[in-house]
Amino acid sequence: MDERSFLFLIGSTRRGGNTEALAVEAARQLPAAVPQRWLRLDELPLPDFIDVRHSGDGVYPAPTGNGRVLLDATLAATDLVLATPLHWYTMSTSTKRYLDHWSGWLRVPGVDFRDRMRGRALWGVSAVSNLDLSLADPLAGTLRLTADYLGMRFGGHLLGYANKPGEMRADADGLARAKTFFN
Repeated sequence: MDERSFLFLIGSTRRGGNTEALAVEAARQLPAAVPQRWLRLDELPLPDFIDVRHSGDGVYPAPTGNGRVLLDATLAATDLVLATPLHWYTMSTSTKRYLDHWSGWLRVPGVDFRDRMRGRALWGVSAVSNLDLSLADPLAGTLRLTADYLGMRFGGHLLGYANKPGEMRADADGLARAKTFFN
């Protein structure tokens, strides 16, 4: 994949929330020719992931419905951006559920998920409701380790401070970081 294409996965239940606003600001800095696709995980709900690796043949069926949409969108992008607010020092439930399904996609015959993900970039964007942005270190670590596991490049984790709706507009430092995040 020579041409870059970005998939932004919004893991917030609040439309136009602070995390999404920060991701939008970062995306505005991408060249106009770079394709962007935006999906809201709450509009494409996945069932809880059930680990069947050690039962039966350990093979997962090809996903259908929302799982298929998300798998296809994931494989079509060179750059995956997980825009998730910080919830209890980690990602939102819908974002975690999406990543849990990667475990199954690794074992779907013919998908070759691991090989196809190798070399792509994984990015994180999060609003943090505390001025101590280091509280997001566990989430950044999860994203970095996920990228490492699949041979992906971890692009980084863009953080901004915002607690109440709309506060991201007041975080000059976070918005400044957004302007150079994807460089």
